Amino acid sequence: IGNTVLHILVLQPNKTFACHMYSLILSYDRNKEGPGSLELIPNNEGLTPFKLAGVEGNTVMFQYLMQKRKHNLWSFGPLTTVLYDLTEIDSWAEDQSFLELIVSTKKREARQILDLTPVKELVSLKWNMYGRPYFCFLALFYILYMVCFTMCCVYRPLKPRTGNKTNSRDNTIYVQKMLQESYETYEDELRLVGELITVIGAVVILILEIPDILRVGAAKYFGQTILGGPFHIIVITYACMILVTMVMRLTSTTGEVVPMSFALVLGWCNVMYFARGFQMLGPFTIMIQKMIFGDLMRFCWLMAVVILGFASAFYIIFQTENPENLGQFYNYPMSLFTTFELFLTIIDGPANYDVDLPFMYSVVYFAFAIIATLLMLNLLIAMMGDTHWRVAHERDELWRAQVVATTVMLERKLPRCLWPRSGVCGREYGLGDRWYLRVEDRVEPNKHKMMRYTEAFKAQDRDNYDKGLEKLDISRDVLYKKELSVLSLSRSTSRTSSHRGWEILRRNT
Repeated sequence: IGNTVLHILVLQPNKTFACHMYSLILSYDRNKEGPGSLELIPNNEGLTPFKLAGVEGNTVMFQYLMQKRKHNLWSFGPLTTVLYDLTEIDSWAEDQSFLELIVSTKKREARQILDLTPVKELVSLKWNMYGRPYFCFLALFYILYMVCFTMCCVYRPLKPRTGNKTNSRDNTIYVQKMLQESYETYEDELRLVGELITVIGAVVILILEIPDILRVGAAKYFGQTILGGPFHIIVITYACMILVTMVMRLTSTTGEVVPMSFALVLGWCNVMYFARGFQMLGPFTIMIQKMIFGDLMRFCWLMAVVILGFASAFYIIFQTENPENLGQFYNYPMSLFTTFELFLTIIDGPANYDVDLPFMYSVVYFAFAIIATLLMLNLLIAMMGDTHWRVAHERDELWRAQVVATTVMLERKLPRCLWPRSGVCGREYGLGDRWYLRVEDRVEPNKHKMMRYTEAFKAQDRDNYDKGLEKLDISRDVLYKKELSVLSLSRSTSRTSSHRGWEILRRNT
């Protein structure tokens, strides 16, 4: 019951009342430091009160709980060294990491905790010491891996075509070799080494990604921008295309260019994932993701409807015409592709002035130019501009959250020997087996003096005002006269005390 009340207090809107009641309930807890402490009992979602405060973005409760966990090591003048307890904060030995919970929640208030002590210092320590070097090495390794795969695709086994052409529009001069013919020369064996590296890399990607999908859940794993959801879809699809290409090569099935081309596009697009490790490029990838999965996905539905309608009209108009004079609409798939190019203004309207064009072509093309080019493209630009304005206010905040998510991912994937635990053990200071983060804080004495003087002046003015209100209730018969005299007295007293106080504050500063 006590643990349930603690979780309820974390969700209370009145932060001051919740903190006082939280302290009161814990004062009756018999196991304050043991494993049976009320603060360490999770709810049905596996969240302790401390983790729940982080997920809900309750910064007041989080700071209150952190003040209870800190230990002042020493103080010398304005410098103070504090040890913060990293229990439930450090993701080194946690199955459900506090940092991962914060970056995966949809509440923007929760990400503000990343700027609070000691979370900010812990993330900075992990990222600067281990996260950034490992991430840069991983980016370099992935680029070299993609270069190897690209070279294998460029020099894939091909042979001249021997069959006769059955269509005048057939332009194929090379065909794919059979499996027995693909690995005969020294160059083929060298390419085989690169292909083995590519396949092994695809298998490793699937081995690393599938456990996280099962642990987090597909909806959360692929749907969170901060966790890299779109890039996880890209890299898993890339690995599957590599395996499909391998199967088609082993079975000598024609058409391996289809999965191979998809894999090349997806693999190189995934390089943008590594931009999150750099402050100059990271926010731009967030902007691209927001635009693609926000504005562009909705716009593509409208674009598909327009292209489908006008492509059908163009195909019907040129169905009775000679395709040798104007071949952009000679069949329905080519009509769709040509209309798509016209929609994006990649090409101009096809025309052949040596022959007479159908009159309806001019009418339909005029309507298409007005709707597609002037209306819909400008609508897309306006939508993207609005999205850029909205995301620009929080893109730096989202980028910092992406850095935290990347740090937690690397810490979970790498062996313990390559990523030691951050902080210091409490045994060195007689604080048990818990781990602590040492933070040095500089306290400005003038700032605290000014705050004390200001609070004193506010209290003095408040007392004078209360005394004036008491005098107002002495007699109801002369209320009006006494009100004027008391208010004037209260103002003069308040003005005098405030003037004297601010004069002391001015001299002090």
